[in-house]
Amino acid sequence: MSFTRLDPSDFVVSADSITAAIWTNYAPTLTTFFTSSVQEASTAGDYYLSVFQTASSLSNAEIQFDIAYGNKYGSGSALYNSAVAENSPTKTVYGQYRSLVLGDETADFIFGNITASDFWAISISRNRYKESLFPGVLTLKLSGSLGVISLTDDSNYASTITFKDSGRVFNLISGSAGVVNTSLNSNGWTPNSGSYGWFLPDIGTLILNPIALSGSVAAGGIGLNVSRSSNSDGLNIQRLYRAISGSTAATFTLNSQETLTSDYVFVRPRSSEYNYSENPSFISGSTGVVLYDSFINNPQTYITTVGLYNDSNDLLAVAKLSRPLKKDFTKEALIRVKLDF
Repeated sequence: MSFTRLDPSDFVVSADSITAAIWTNYAPTLTTFFTSSVQEASTAGDYYLSVFQTASSLSNAEIQFDIAYGNKYGSGSALYNSAVAENSPTKTVYGQYRSLVLGDETADFIFGNITASDFWAISISRNRYKESLFPGVLTLKLSGSLGVISLTDDSNYASTITFKDSGRVFNLISGSAGVVNTSLNSNGWTPNSGSYGWFLPDIGTLILNPIALSGSVAAGGIGLNVSRSSNSDGLNIQRLYRAISGSTAATFTLNSQETLTSDYVFVRPRSSEYNYSENPSFISGSTGVVLYDSFINNPQTYITTVGLYNDSNDLLAVAKLSRPLKKDFTKEALIRVKLDF
């Protein structure tokens, strides 16, 4: 068996970004939203609400995303123990997302120039995307008592990318499909309440700023209020669900993004190489002589397979050609092997 050692120049590494729709059946836009009354009434319903693309009682119902509400002071939900102030599900949710996103138990969520003590979180189901969400295509329509707003991310306008413990952070702004709505100001934020939240593509999460959404129309809001009552359930999770599903043009558009790394190996059989074969149809297994005299001075072989070996002659990968490649002393070949991982 013949071997040819590959040079470093024979290897090229390439990375390509692949996008795909994330919702069930590869739909790019979700327009129908359903929840489970059983889950909502359970203990889990105090922390989050799962949203399906169809009635949760149907066999094809799949969770698309979850909604949660967090409050720094534990407001908006009943206390675990009435004797322990501020200790409630909303405070637990706030602490979980603060650790996940900010990585600091003393840090605050700052949306633009506004420090918020509470937020809504929309977490895309992990099995809906591979590596991350794709910035620049988001469209989320929300309805409130004062109207409807469309939100997107500002990835197309950010001169620098901000990173936190959760990865990349983009602001949520007024607009759709990555295009800003400048009716309020040039950056799509509210005049006095900062951005509408954060888009966190690397953990598949949107963090919404209630202060911006609860304002007047003139202030960039839609009257989407939260209840910050103490020791009682403010049904804030349900408020956001109704804002998403209740719009006359309910729309939630997202894509996923995956970086596919490919290792290209260029194999070059030279004119003087691989013109003979050890196949029994070419050389006698008993005597080791060429069976046909015409193959002595003018041999012809057909390359069908490329094997990649390490220095210990262990076969690591096999590449099959789409059709046999004729080889003799008058021909050279360049075979590109692609390894995806």
